[in-house]
Formats: sequence, structure tokens, C-alpha cells
Amino acid sequence: MLKQQQECTINVHVYDQWSGMSIQSLFRTQWLAPKKLVHQLRMEKRVSVNDSLAIWTAPLEAGDDIFITFPNELNNTIIPFKTTIQIVYEDEHLLIVNKPAGMATHVNEQNEMDTLANAVAFYLQGQNDNRKIRHIHRLDKETTGAIIFAKHALSHAILDQMLENNEIDRTYLALTDGLMKKSTFTIRAPIGRDRHHPTRRRVSETGQQAVTHCKILKTIPEKQLSFIECKLATGRTHQIRVHMAHIGFPLAGDQLYGGRPIFQRQALHARKLAFVHPFTLKRIDCTAPFLDKPYIFEPFVKR
Repeated sequence: MLKQQQECTINVHVYDQWSGMSIQSLFRTQWLAPKKLVHQLRMEKRVSVNDSLAIWTAPLEAGDDIFITFPNELNNTIIPFKTTIQIVYEDEHLLIVNKPAGMATHVNEQNEMDTLANAVAFYLQGQNDNRKIRHIHRLDKETTGAIIFAKHALSHAILDQMLENNEIDRTYLALTDGLMKKSTFTIRAPIGRDRHHPTRRRVSETGQQAVTHCKILKTIPEKQLSFIECKLATGRTHQIRVHMAHIGFPLAGDQLYGGRPIFQRQALHARKLAFVHPFTLKRIDCTAPFLDKPYIFEPFVKR
């Protein structure tokens, strides 16, 4: 029986950029933390500076250490599932995992056990950690690559905002049917549901704004394929798949959107994540290795 998770305490160092700010302004204007969470931390006296309870309006000094203790949030919904996952990056605030093909990102049905969230729960359980599982974004079941999980309520809120504000660079690699000619281009086409199909999306004037920046890395004439890099400015469901099909170059293997069935899945991999860490202010650059065997992309790029 897993021991209950103790309250989580994090330590945030005050850098020169934050010198002179108050705890209150750090939470509200720098981190854009939810008002409800800030109120709870303040009322329950869960924030201290160095060795003293925080005075929320007092200016901070470079070199100070902030300690934040979060309420106990046990994972009572995600069943730990024993499987091996590849950790790309980890610290006390977040976890970046390399998702394999054939695995959904999160649980959609009660008692579901074979998602990445279940695997992350098992990984944390191995560290005697039974915290709530918080994914920041998603990948389609058959898409591989890097996904961010937050480890506490504050990092969850901040990373959500960063994703919404396009402050997390997401780079994908894909193989598309056909030989592209433009070296770089941007697709701006709103995406909405396809009312004729339960899971498919389509370009629609009434859909949500969607922007994909593309770069051709290589063309393979003998296989009629293009090897491309895509960067997302928005994060709509099936965005790259829909946009590439819309311009006449569906992803190879993506039969839902008209791609040739030359692979067992769509040839799409979330290769890189890059962002400035909200607590350490260091730039995080993560590259997710390819997991397929045989490797779909191996002829075109090193693992």
C-alpha cells in the first residue's frame, strides 16, 4: 500500500530580475498565478522567505529563498500502470516524457489504465510519490514525442499560461506524401470539427484560429515523400495533420486524412520543446529521441 503523499514544498531562488518585487507581485504579475491558489497559500500561511513567514508586500532581495508548501493533492483518479517510459527532463516542478506510439496522453474513461498519465503515475509511485497527474498539452495516440507534465498546482497554472501565450516552442518532424517545392511557408487556416465524422477535424471558416510554420528539410523523390519541420503557433486538435492534408500533402501513414498507408501510423514526432523555466529562468531545450522500431525517421535524421 502506497504511503500518502506528504505536502509538497518547493524552493524558489530570487534572482536579480525579481529583486525589489514583493511576493504578491511575483505571484500575480510575474507568474500570473490563479487568484484562488494565491488566496489559499496566503490565508493558510504556506509561503515563507528564508527562515520567516512571508510578508506579502515586502520587497524581495536577490539571493532570498522562497519556500512554498502546497496542500496535499493525492492522485485518486489515475491508476498507476506498470510500463517503462523515457524521461527527457525532470526537476521538482515539471516532468517531460517521450510518449510512444499507440498510447493516449490521458485517461478518457473510468478505470482506463494504458495511457501516458497512468505510466507517469507509476513512475512517480516508484519514488513514493502519489501526487495528482497534470498534463500541460496532448499528443494524438499514434503521434510520438515530448509531453510536459506539471508536478504542482503553481507550475501547472504557469505552464498552461505559457502554452496559451505561445511561450513554449514546440517543434515537430513529419513525413508528408508528395514533393514540396517551397522551402519555408506558414499555414493559417482555422480548424473545426467535421460533422460527418466523430473524430476527424477539418479546415472551417467557423473553426478556431490555427497557425503552423513549416520548413522543408529534405525531399525523397524515389519515395515521393517530403521530410518537414513544423512549429506550432497554436495547438488545435490534429492541427499539423489537418493543415498538411488541407494543402494537398497529408502525412504519410495518416489514413484518416488521406495519407498513403506506407507506415503503421502517421509519420509525426514531437521532436523538441524549448522554453524559459518559470522558476529557474534558465532556458530548457529538450529533444525527444525516436522510439519506433524500425525508426520511421531514421534514414533522414540521427536518433
